[in-house]
Amino acid sequence: MLEKLLEFSLSTGFANITGPQLLMIIVSLILLYLGIYKKYEPLLLVPISFGMLMVNLPLGDLMAEPAEGVLGGLFYYLGLGIELGIYPPLIFLGVGAMTDFGPLIANPKTLLLGAAAQFGIFATFLGAILMGFSPEQAGSIGIIGGADGPTAIYVTARLAPELLGAVAVAAYSYMALVPIIQPPIMKALTTPEERKIVMKQLRPVSKKEKILFPIMVIILTGLLLPAAIPLLGMLMFGNLLRECGVTERLSKASQNELNNIVVIFLGLTVGAKANAAYFLRAETIQIIVLGLVAFAIGTAAGVIMGKIMCKLTKGEINPLIGSAGVSAVPMAARVSQVVGQKANPKNFLLMHAMGPNVAGVIGSAVAAGIFLSLF
Repeated sequence: MLEKLLEFSLSTGFANITGPQLLMIIVSLILLYLGIYKKYEPLLLVPISFGMLMVNLPLGDLMAEPAEGVLGGLFYYLGLGIELGIYPPLIFLGVGAMTDFGPLIANPKTLLLGAAAQFGIFATFLGAILMGFSPEQAGSIGIIGGADGPTAIYVTARLAPELLGAVAVAAYSYMALVPIIQPPIMKALTTPEERKIVMKQLRPVSKKEKILFPIMVIILTGLLLPAAIPLLGMLMFGNLLRECGVTERLSKASQNELNNIVVIFLGLTVGAKANAAYFLRAETIQIIVLGLVAFAIGTAAGVIMGKIMCKLTKGEINPLIGSAGVSAVPMAARVSQVVGQKANPKNFLLMHAMGPNVAGVIGSAVAAGIFLSLF
C-alpha cells in the first residue's frame, strides 16, 4: 500500500514541478489579477493568462505533438489555427464588422497619425537587426509595435515561426496593457494646454461613403501590396458586411459568435506558447523588451505627429489622439479619451481618436504586407 501511495505521489504535479514552471504560474496569476480585478482588457488577458497557467502545470502535455498511435495535446491542435494563419484573418473579419470607419472618412487627415504610429515598427526592425536578429526575425519583432496581435502572429508564423511564442505573448500583453503603458508617454510629450484642446464635431458620413470605403481600400492596397490581402481583405469584408445594410445576420455573427470563439481559442493558445522551457530564455526576454520599445516609439511618434498637426491647424487637433495611431482598437482610443478628459472634463476625444485608431489597423496590416513582400 505504501508503495502504491509513493508511486501515486511521484506521478503528481507536486512532485514534478520545477522552479521555472512555478515562476510562470505566478506570472499567470498576476496577469489573471490584472484582467479580472483591474479589468485590463479581460477579453484578451483572461484567456491568455489561463492558457499560460494550464501549460505550465507539469505533466499535462497540452502542447505535446502527436506520435505514432498517440494523439497530441489539446493546445497542439488548437494552436494549428495560429501556425496555419487561420485565426488572425478571422479576427480581422470580426474587427472589421465591429469598426466604424466614419471618423476616419470624416477627417482623413488622421490617416497621417495612424501612419506615424507605425514608425515604431520600422525603428525596432532596424534595432533588432543591429542586435543580431535576421531580417525575417527583426520584421516579426518590429511588428509588435503596431499593438496588433493578429498581425504580429500572422507575420511571425510566416517569417520566423521559431519566435511565434514570444512575439504572440508580447503583442497581446502590450495590447492588454495599453492603459498602463501609454499615458506616461502621452503626458511627457504634451503640455497641459495641448491636452485641454477641444476638437470640433466631425461631419456626418453618408452611407454611400461607408460602403465604398472598404471596397476602394482593398482594391488600392491589394494592388499595391498583394501580401496584405488576407488581413486587409478580411478586415474590409467584415466592414462591408456591417455597412452594406443587407447582411445584418452575417455581420452580427462575425462580431459576436465567430469572433468570440476565435478569441477564446487564440487567447488560450497564445498563453500556451509561454511555457517555462521556451519562455525563460535570453532571446525571449530580448524580444519582449524590443516589443515594448516598438510600442513606446509608435505611441510617441503618433503624439509627435499630433503636435505637428496641432501647430499646422492652429490648435484644431488635440495631440493626444495621435497615441491612438497604434492599432489596439478601441483600447488606444479610449486611453486618449481618458487622458484628455482628466485635463479637461469637457473634452470628448473618443470619436476623434477612432480615426487614427482604425487608420493604425490599416497601417499595421500594410507594414505586415511590406515585410512579407520583402522577406
